[in-house]
Amino acid sequence: MATCPECDADIEVDEFDVDKGDLISCPACGTGLEVINTSPVELDLAPDEEEDDEDELGEDGEDEDEEEDWEE
Repeated sequence: MATCPECDADIEVDEFDVDKGDLISCPACGTGLEVINTSPVELDLAPDEEEDDEDELGEDGEDEDEEEDWEE
């Protein structure tokens, strides 16, 4: 049994059915949760997908992996 950090609902999660880093939803409030520990099962708020996308961008807001075409 784990607890939702958003609404404090008890969530039945079998430690053998999940792995650390798995994403699940709280059945009571629908919040996205991440499994941060499996024995005992502990949950935390899942990282926002938007934050992950922003982390991949450079300071100028462009993808650092993309090469720019320079006209000479």
